[in-house]
Amino acid sequence: MIKTALITGATSGIGYEFVKLFSRGGYNLVVVGRNEEKLDEIEQVFHHVEITRIQKDLSKPGAAKEIFEELSKLGITIDVVVNNAGFGLLGEFDTVSLEEQSRMIQLNITALTELTHYFLPYMKKMNDGKIVNIASTAAFQPGPLMAVYYATKAYVLSFSEALAEELKGKNITVTTICPGATKTNFGAAANVEHTIMFSNAMDAKEVAKQSYEGIMKGRRVVIPGAKNKAGAYAAKFLPRSLTAKIAKAVAGEK
Repeated sequence: MIKTALITGATSGIGYEFVKLFSRGGYNLVVVGRNEEKLDEIEQVFHHVEITRIQKDLSKPGAAKEIFEELSKLGITIDVVVNNAGFGLLGEFDTVSLEEQSRMIQLNITALTELTHYFLPYMKKMNDGKIVNIASTAAFQPGPLMAVYYATKAYVLSFSEALAEELKGKNITVTTICPGATKTNFGAAANVEHTIMFSNAMDAKEVAKQSYEGIMKGRRVVIPGAKNKAGAYAAKFLPRSLTAKIAKAVAGEK
């Protein structure tokens, strides 16, 4: 029986690279994104697998439930959930739009949590499945000038690691991907392309490749790139006041 992977934020960046990899792996796909033209393109390019496209903005409350209900009506069961959609914003907390930061929390935390909650019961029933949550190396320390973004990614990592332990002994894996700066639309949208942190950004294709390999091996945490791994591990041992200073420094101009 052919399995189906649901990928959010599928129309660009790491999400689009996951579309390529899961399609090569023989999965049917449910692709979720806001850009209708890009969803059309995915449907045309990846015609060798069954594609279900859902145009949806997950930063809007209730969107995750709508996706679940739509797929339930279609009789499509999900074997792999890739919670990839997310965004960040650069700026001092009180100067960044509260509305935009609330949208970020809705997308990065709430939608991810809801989609996981909706699709996990089927995986438990079948005793088979994979949950993939995209966090960031930002999850390992506080992030001045991107305070809410870093906090959302810390939530994703903590939530996912806890869920992985809950599901220990079952044939269901929870993998948290923690990429560092990556060449995607994220940089421009977050206004961080000009910062020190993006001076050595990884290619999205390589990030997705390393991530996919970790997913298939059932690893709990995947940190693509040697420098990113070193930075994440160092953050575990340094005082958080120091890691906050470092994070603030790399958010500055090149």
